[in-house]
This record gives sequence, structure tokens and C-alpha cells, in this order.
Amino acid sequence: MTEDQRGAALLRGAVSSPRASFLELFFDLVFVFALTRVSQRTIDDVASARRDLWGGVAQTVLLFLALWLVWTLTAWVTSRYEPERGIIQFVVVASMFGSMVMAVALPRAFTERAATFVCAYLAIQIGRPLLITVALRRHPRRKVTTRILAWSTLGAAPWLAGALVPQPTLRAVFWTAALAWDYTGLALGWPVPRLGPTRVSGWAVMGEHLAERYQQIFLIALGETILIIGLTFSGSDFSAARFGAFALSFLVTALFWRIYFHRAGHLLAEAIRVARSPGLLGESASWTHLVIVAGVLVTAVGYELVIDHPYTRMEPAWPAFVMGGPALFLAARARFEYEIFGRVSRSRLAGVLVLVALAPLALRMPPMGALASAAAVLTAIAVGDAARSWGRPVERPASPLDRPGPAHPQVAEG
Repeated sequence: MTEDQRGAALLRGAVSSPRASFLELFFDLVFVFALTRVSQRTIDDVASARRDLWGGVAQTVLLFLALWLVWTLTAWVTSRYEPERGIIQFVVVASMFGSMVMAVALPRAFTERAATFVCAYLAIQIGRPLLITVALRRHPRRKVTTRILAWSTLGAAPWLAGALVPQPTLRAVFWTAALAWDYTGLALGWPVPRLGPTRVSGWAVMGEHLAERYQQIFLIALGETILIIGLTFSGSDFSAARFGAFALSFLVTALFWRIYFHRAGHLLAEAIRVARSPGLLGESASWTHLVIVAGVLVTAVGYELVIDHPYTRMEPAWPAFVMGGPALFLAARARFEYEIFGRVSRSRLAGVLVLVALAPLALRMPPMGALASAAAVLTAIAVGDAARSWGRPVERPASPLDRPGPAHPQVAEG
């Protein structure tokens, strides 16, 4: 077997299964834990009533975005390369271990565990393209991983500088710049001199597999909220008020599931499968699911606040979690509807407006009342979805991202 043939053997072929492998599901288990660390870090900031609450929330967002980048690039790797190959399995397992280290370090990543968090992150972001580049040998697709490797290596400097400085504020500045560099590379296709960019929208990927991975990360986020709900209620008094908050929290989580999978959520795999450019729709869905998952995690913070304090006075920041989380979820879900069907969901946009309008009024309600209001808005949307689809055939995907238009830049090695 020639070197080109050995490299080509890493690529997904026509006989590859579109289903996520057991190894990928194993990899996802780390992110159940990692997402609980994200929510718990914010909960701790809110519970401590720290003066710089929103500064702490901004730090947590930054750490979450680093974790998201690790997950989403791993998902693209397993949609692009054959996950049954030994080197790809090693990459996934190594990324899993690095993600676990990041999650363990996350609660104190801006203090004494900064170096641990950064070293784990950089080991994944640099090690993954390095190993795949070597494994591809002389195959033309190695130019893609070479770009990513060069971009990630240059981006390591601000990450390491931030880990070494003693002040958390200065660390946040360095890490914000580093994360901006990493996400700019993803958005622009990691352009380097002479080679140019390689946008992920032009990659040859297993579209159905990628769609399933996005659905799974959404379910992982829901699983994280279930953990928050259960742990919070089991660690508190079993009063009627707390049970009511527990039940309402579970209802909101179930409504998230129902609203997400109604029509568009079920058709994501089909939409990507029939797309002329699966990578283009997959890239757009990646950004949308980032916001969807963020909305679920923000709401999980609200769950703990309400279960622990169902009838106490609302603090000024609490509506941002109790109302803001569902609003963020609905806004992203409206975008998701557009990606699949080419239309904007008026019911979801109306839900966002109602939740935003209710947020100032929520300060006059007990936390239980605020969560009940959010649940009522979500219930109205879910009931409206069911009424509109009753007796109607399932729609076909009609994504505007896959219609004829200006050519999207492609690369030969994509």
C-alpha cells in the first residue's frame, strides 16, 4: 500500500456508518460532567452575591466557548475521518482525557488551575491536527490539517501568556484574545500564506453523522439540567414549595426537548443528507447549536435558584437566568427553523419578546412565579406547534443555505 493509499484509508467512505460510534458516545460522557462544571461555576458566583457577578459570568462564558470548540472540532473530525481507524480512535480518546482535565480545572481556571486548563486545551488543539497530519502522509487533505496546526500553534502564545500572568483581569484579556483568534480561524478557514483558507463548509463530511452529533450535544445539555434539578432538590428540604419548583424545572426541560425536535429537529439529518453542500449547512448548524446549548445551560442556573429559593425575593440578576435562558434558546431555535425550512418561526420570536418583556416584571414576582411564567410561554409554543402540524404531512427540508446562489469558496483538498 502506497503512502497516498494509507492516508486515504483514514477518510470516510461510502460504506461508513452514518451513526455515531460507541466511542463518540463515550467521549460525550465527559461533556455531561464538563457542562455541569460550567453551570455550577455560574451558580456559585450568583450564590456568593459577588460584586463582580457579570465579570464572573463572562469568565465562565469564555471557558465554555473553549470547551465547545474542543467538542465541535472533534465532531467534525469523526464526520470527516473513519472513526474505526486506530489513529482516529486515539485522537478521540486523547481529546476525551484532555477535556476531562479541562472540566476538572474549570471551577478555578482563573486562579490556581489556569496552567492546567490551558495545557490540556492546547494539547488537544495542537495534538489533534498534528497526529492527523502525520497519519495522512502525502494525501492532499493533509494541507487542511496543516493549516489548522499552524493556526493553533500561533494561538498558543496568548493562552500561555494568560496562564502565566498573576492577575485574573489580565488573564481574561489574554484569553479573550486567544479565543477570538481560535474562533476567527474556524470562521475564516484557518488561512495561511500561500495555502489560503479551507472553510469547514467546503469539507467532505458524513452529513447525517454530523446532524446526529448536534442532536446528541443538545441532549447532553438537557442531561446536565436533569443532573442540576435532581442534585439541587435531593440536597434540600422536601417541602411542597421546593417540589413545585422541581416539577416546574422538569417541565421546562421537557418543553425544551419538545420544541427543539418538532419538525426541524427531526429533519436536520435529512436536510444535511440531501444538501448539495452538506458542510455549509453543517457549519451554520454548529453556530446555532452553540447558542441553543448556551440557553439550556443558562436556564439550568435558574433552576437551582428557584428550587433553593422558591418564594424568596428575586435578586436583580436572577431574571437573566430564569427568563433569559429560555429566551436565548427560543431565539436560536428560530434560527434553526430558518436553516431547515427557510422561514422564521413567528411563535418563537414572539416567545422571545414576551420573555424579555416579562423580565423586569419578574423582579416583583417570587422565583416560582417567574419560572411558571417562562413555562407558560414555552407551553403555549409547544401547543401551537402541535395544533399547526395536526393532520399535516411532514414537511420536506427547504434550506435557503442550499439554494443556488453565489458560489461558496471551495478547496480541492476539502
